[in-house]
Amino acid sequence: MDLEYLGYDNWFEGHASSLLEPGQRVARVLAVDRDAYLVRGVGQEIPAELSGRFRFSIESTPDLPCVGDWVCIQDASPELAIIHAVLPRKSFLRRRNPGKTVDFQMIAANIDTTFIVQSCHYDFNLRRLDRYLVACRDGGIEPVVVLSKADLLEPDEVDGLLLDLKGAGVTAPAIAVSNTTGAGLDRIRALLAPGRTFCLVGSSGVGKSTLINRLLGRGELATKDVSATGEGTHATTRRQLLLLDNGTLLIDTPGMRELGLMGASDGLDDSFSDIRELSLGCRFSDCTHMQEPGCAVLQAICGGELAEERYASYLKLKRENDYYDMSYVEKRKKDKDFGKHVKSVLKHKGKAF
Repeated sequence: MDLEYLGYDNWFEGHASSLLEPGQRVARVLAVDRDAYLVRGVGQEIPAELSGRFRFSIESTPDLPCVGDWVCIQDASPELAIIHAVLPRKSFLRRRNPGKTVDFQMIAANIDTTFIVQSCHYDFNLRRLDRYLVACRDGGIEPVVVLSKADLLEPDEVDGLLLDLKGAGVTAPAIAVSNTTGAGLDRIRALLAPGRTFCLVGSSGVGKSTLINRLLGRGELATKDVSATGEGTHATTRRQLLLLDNGTLLIDTPGMRELGLMGASDGLDDSFSDIRELSLGCRFSDCTHMQEPGCAVLQAICGGELAEERYASYLKLKRENDYYDMSYVEKRKKDKDFGKHVKSVLKHKGKAF
């Protein structure tokens, strides 16, 4: 198998030329399980681990390899490769680290298109969808909304959900599918192309693994039964990159309960482009769209041009993003100051001896 089949192109080759050292080659990360990696380059899949030098050069966890990354490896044996570097990412999907730690968590990298899967029946949530759309656009990924389990609703109800998406300002393509009847799967397959990488994200039980199995044409991923309410259960336990027979690459991800935003200002502007365009008409360039006189955004709400729900979603995500942005900057400054202090102590300690 050549590298182009795995999504390698001139962009990655240009970056690899400055990173590869003698005896090394490039490979793509297929799966990550704590400190263990599975990679594939020219040849078969092979387990891999980080070199000591690379491990200690990492400043934060987002710098570690994630599924979809291209890495520089060296064969330690026929059964093990050593990872020495990660190539720059063309695109990425990340979220704020769950919990109290203010940092990023990488979900996957070098993705062309992300299928954001929500169930028509129980999981349909416009506010959660806004988060996924912002995260995709922040990472330079084209989003496609997939409404799964369409067979659990009447056709006119499904059409109503699709209209709700348009009415809420969602400009990403939307496809209603049924893994049971196969409806809509042809539209998904029409988007797939050799050498292109697609990622599936969404809550647990919305049918991501079943959808991938339908696209694979075989039951490669474990799935679980659906409850009487139409709600599925968690099946995927790790992120992994899969290869379809036609050469398309698919990344499956576990269901996410949280999708916190941080450092996603560009994604917010792109996802809420209607509000950004309205803001150009505000009297003040630094308008917060809260209470300022001459605010074009507030005027649009009063005039019925902008839905209050969409405005509220924008404000909530912006406040969250700005708050954690500030916290992250402060954290990075403390980390750097601590690093300088440690180096200074070690330097003076060395002189003492």
